[in-house]
Amino acid sequence: MLTFGLLVNPVAGIGGRAALKGSDGADIQAEARGRGGAARGRERALRALKAAGPAVRRVRWLTWGGAMGADALGDAGLTGEVLGEPGAVPGPEDTRRAATALRDAGADLLVFCGGDGTARDLLAALGESLPVLGVPSGVKMHSGVFATTPEAAGRILQALVEGGLVRAGVAEVRDLDEAALRAGEVRPRFYGEIAVPEEGGFLQHTKEGGRESEALALEEIVAEVVERIEAAPGIYLLGPGSSLAALKSALGMTPTLIGVDVLDGDRQVGRDVDAAWLESYLAATDRPVTLVMSFTRGQGFLLGRGNQQLTPAVLRRVGRERLWVLGTRTKLLSLEGRPLLVDTDDPALDEELAGLVEVVTGYQDSLYYRIDGGG
Repeated sequence: MLTFGLLVNPVAGIGGRAALKGSDGADIQAEARGRGGAARGRERALRALKAAGPAVRRVRWLTWGGAMGADALGDAGLTGEVLGEPGAVPGPEDTRRAATALRDAGADLLVFCGGDGTARDLLAALGESLPVLGVPSGVKMHSGVFATTPEAAGRILQALVEGGLVRAGVAEVRDLDEAALRAGEVRPRFYGEIAVPEEGGFLQHTKEGGRESEALALEEIVAEVVERIEAAPGIYLLGPGSSLAALKSALGMTPTLIGVDVLDGDRQVGRDVDAAWLESYLAATDRPVTLVMSFTRGQGFLLGRGNQQLTPAVLRRVGRERLWVLGTRTKLLSLEGRPLLVDTDDPALDEELAGLVEVVTGYQDSLYYRIDGGG
């Protein structure tokens, strides 16, 4: 089951109708209330959740107390695990503390309602460690982290749950100096980048006649992964399948089609290795290990079918964060919305591997797709 976090800035948008150019700071918020301003994060969160339809009931929700998320989930008839409560006067420190807690509790995605100030707080707390999806609710929304509307955010949530094509992107966090803006000066500032999901179908560079050319897409996937490996030499376990065989050949390896081969630096040190060889080789080093895999077309098995040499001990040595998955969009669509599957003979590990994973689908192009732990 996917785990999503919901975080609402309880003062998001309060300065908008009051023409105050933003909502940052207690003085501005008080003035906005005096002019009839009202926050709109809770209402727009409900719109996004409604637009996602029944899919939101197939998600484990994590949130923060009261106006920072729990109230909005309640409006949608959903129950979430409340990890903490905001202070008497919620501020940026509450947002940062809540975001960190939601990530550490296992959220695959953080859905937030706010504006550029909220995005800045999330960038400070999370960096690129967790993808975020902004439901536009503030006054200033110059950052690229926001869906165009709450309903568009809902469609992305639905696609993530139901196996649609959702790009794994990186967006800029930008904000304007509110004091300067009130004085008639526009002073934008770039703060950094954060991971985001985006609506994504077929990209032009992998299309022929309106359909994906899988041969071209595979060439792009191989080029992307070779570039990543050459930029960060290390130990790479390369799994079975024709996509991986093409990658192995591009790396100068002597590939096996249905086996696991091992690259260490620029040398192939293992070909069609078994579990004992893998466990022994990895036990002799404390360097990071990356596993590169694809999945079975139509069925979606990632682990546990034809690759049992990747034992729970090996997989735990790799770690979920160093699992790279490759596959074309057409291959993902062959699953008809079903998740990727893992069956490692260790149910606890299967659950640890569940959640969103980045699937490399082209050159500098990836999608988010879900793994089902089978629990």
